[in-house]
Parts: sequence; C-alpha cells; structure tokens
Amino acid sequence: MDFGRRKSFSFFEEDRKSSRPGAHTPVHQYYARAAGGGRSPAREAAEPARLSMSSVPGVEVPIVGGAAGGGCSPWVQSPLHGRLRFPPSPAAIYHCLAALHRLEGDVHALAVARGVLFTASDSGRVRAWAAPGCFNRGYLDVGRGRVPALAACGGTLVTSHSRDHHVRVWTICAAAVCDHIRAKKAATLPAKGSLSLLSFGKKRPHQHRDTVSCLVLHAVAGLLYTGSHDQTVKAWKLSDGSCVDSFVAHDGPINAMVVNEADGCIFTGSADGTVKMWRRVYGGTAHALIIVLRSELSPVNALALCHAASGGTRRCFLYAGSSDGYVNVWEKEATVGRPAHAGYLKGHRLAVFCLASGCSGRVVVSGSEDATMRVWRREGKGGGAAHTCLAVIEGHRGPVRCLAVGGGEAGEVEGSMVVYSAGLDKSVKVWRIRVVGKEEEDDDEDEEGEEDAEAEIMAGGGKADVGDAIPVMRDEVEDNEEPEFVGATPVLSPVWVEKRRHTSRG
Repeated sequence: MDFGRRKSFSFFEEDRKSSRPGAHTPVHQYYARAAGGGRSPAREAAEPARLSMSSVPGVEVPIVGGAAGGGCSPWVQSPLHGRLRFPPSPAAIYHCLAALHRLEGDVHALAVARGVLFTASDSGRVRAWAAPGCFNRGYLDVGRGRVPALAACGGTLVTSHSRDHHVRVWTICAAAVCDHIRAKKAATLPAKGSLSLLSFGKKRPHQHRDTVSCLVLHAVAGLLYTGSHDQTVKAWKLSDGSCVDSFVAHDGPINAMVVNEADGCIFTGSADGTVKMWRRVYGGTAHALIIVLRSELSPVNALALCHAASGGTRRCFLYAGSSDGYVNVWEKEATVGRPAHAGYLKGHRLAVFCLASGCSGRVVVSGSEDATMRVWRREGKGGGAAHTCLAVIEGHRGPVRCLAVGGGEAGEVEGSMVVYSAGLDKSVKVWRIRVVGKEEEDDDEDEEGEEDAEAEIMAGGGKADVGDAIPVMRDEVEDNEEPEFVGATPVLSPVWVEKRRHTSRG
C-alpha cells in the first residue's frame, strides 16, 4: 500500500520502569478485590474454583512486560495460565486458556490477525499478544486518549482515536513468534493535505465530528469503512487514503457495522433501533440504501454475519444484539437477496454488547452486560433459523464489552474455535470452545456417569445451559411477563450491581 508520505518505524516496546513505585494498585490487593470483596461467606463457599489468587497459596503473580527491579506493567497474567479447566457440557466443551488483567483502565476493543491479538484501552497504547497464549509481544504507542475501535486484516492494523476523531492505518511486521512486533504508520485519515477548513468556521468535510465507534476492512474492494457517533459512515480508499463516499446513515449514533465480502453490502446498526443495508453503486463510489430492518425500538449494539450453503445456494444470516437482551436474526432470501426477519434469540438478562461467529459460521457467541457469554449453534443443514444455546460462560465479573474469534491452533480443528473476550472488569480472557456434534452428544448421554466423575476432578466454574432456543416472534411471548432485575450474583461485581441499581432507579 502506498499512502504518500510515510513516517519512520515506530516499534512495539516493553513497558518502561515506573518512576513512581506506588503508582499502581498492588497486585495482591487488586486480586483480593476482584475475588469478591463484599460477598457473603455463603457465596464464597459456593464458588471455590473461581479465578481468585487468594485461594492459591504460595503462587506469585508474574508481571507481563515489566522491567526488572520493581517496574510494574498495567497488565498481569493469571498464575493459572493455560491450566484452568471447566466441566464439559453435553453440547460444548470449553475452558480458559489464558487470562490477562489490567490494574487500571478498561479494554475497549480487540482484533486478531496473523496469530496476534491486539487490545486497545484508555492508555493510548495498543498492545500485542501472541495468540492464543497471550504472551507479550510489546505495544504500539498511538498517542494519548482512548482507542474505541480496532480492525486488523493481514498485515494492516487500523485504530480510531477519541481525542481527535481521526483514524490511523498501520503496517505490521512480525519476524518471529517470540519477537516484538514492528509497526509503521502508513496513513492518517483524513490526510493532512485534505484538512482545509470550510468558510464560516465549519469543520473539515472528511473528518468525523464525533467518536469513530466501528471500523470495517473490505479487503476485496480495498476499502475501509468507518462508522461514528455523528451518525455518518465514510468509505476510504486504502491505496491513497482518500475519502470516496460519506453519507448520513442513521438518526442516532452508529454502534456496529459489518460487510458482506461476497456482494459488498454494508450493514449498519444504530442506537435508533434500526439495522440498514447499503450497497455500493456498480461502477461508482456512492452507496445506496437497500432496506431498513426493524424489530423492536431498542438500540442495536452489535452485528455479526454468517454464511451457509444449502442445496448449492449460499445463504446469509445476520445477527443483531440489542440493549433489550435479545439477538435478532435475519435470513437473506436467495431469490430476492433481501434479509427477512427469522426471529430472535432470548437468553441474556441485560443488554447484548458484542457478537462473534466461528466454526464456519454455524456458531455465534454473544457477550452481554449481565457478565455472561452464550454460545449458540444454528441447527439444520445450511438453512433454517433454529438455534440451540450450547453453553453459558461466566468467566467475567463485569459486562463483556467485546469479542473476537480466531488466531489459535484450535481454530484449525473442525468444530473448535478460540474466542477472545474483554470485559469491563479490566480483564481479557482466551477460551477454547469445542462444539460437539449430534453423534457425540448421543455418546455423551450414554456415558454421562463417567463424565460426571471426571468433571469432579476438574477445577473451574463453567456453567452449561443446554436447550432449544428456536427463534420465535415476540408476539408469542406473554404480555404479562414482568421484567426480571438482576441482583447481586457471584458473577457480577458488587460495584457494577450497585451502579446498575442507581441507574435503574434514576
């Protein structure tokens, strides 16, 4: 890629020594609070295998990326790294491969490319980890301010910045798995040459006026799409960094965006409660609105797109996670090429923040404000919108903010995938999920007694929730069903529960 003027290499480096020894919270105090400060003794006894450092005597917590001599990194790695196991469920077997915890600040975005996991937080740094073990490979200093969105494809990494509402494109070089990664800034969007101010003090025409919340790389067309809270979508040409199209997409902030690589259609989800489908005009750069998808007037926070082959015809399934806790499903009809509402998935008790798909598009993972992740499998050969909830993963102590799939050897095995999750509990966790086929499920039922005996030996707090989650229309749900408020549970952080209570009362 040629973006005109290029700057010199900026290297991923290790953390420098902290000039103030007491600048960060001590590791043992952090884990003592994370292990359940303020919980009752009964709840402590019911959760003996939770990831708590206070329950592991004589274990020292290693510092990730810290310098010798007392230096402290904002990241610490669990001493149970790679050894935490959860009891298997009849339909999905999962366990935690690695866990990373920040001492301060939350993780806002994840991206995986070429076996490297990138994490973005409030620190103004994008850190790199070798996937799936999460071994430190350095960091990229992208400047001060929060990095709300990441996108990675091949050797290209894209970052958005809340401080100046700009987007920056980086070229990533990785010589070996154990080496630190090198990154060179290829472009800043919009380019400096096109930042001429309009008359009457108006802002620049190609610059977003608010936070860039989502980034999508369309590799086939060589385009980068950016969606912002200013309700606009912009298309950038990667070859020269120019803005080829800009349009107002919604009446509210844009929270999610996904591209269909097969036909180039763009799906955008917004806080106005709608999902819109856009298609690039043939032979041009402008985008036309194809259809507006509505289910309920609830903000759309996440989108995921899956493909399936049925009778020689490829079908497309669109998933939209909303603030009401539902995941709506649309199926793209093969005849007219427009999505039709196929129902919804019900399971989460609070807002759905993120979605990710794996296992050739047959499995969807959803992350929620209720601090759980749900694994859904689409049933039927190719077609059909019936889904089954394979497992409920309670690995975080706060809302699950973002998900990513890929970047591990488990993803190369049929029926297995590696899922990366980041929560507002200041942690990033890596999960290996193996989806059991129908024949294996029958065998598991015959050997249920043996599996229960083996599960008692394993350490973990996994929880399975297996049952049919066939999408149905919401009209079929009883109107007199009262909403259930989520109280304090062993999963939710006491601070977060208290915050939710004050918000609901207000």
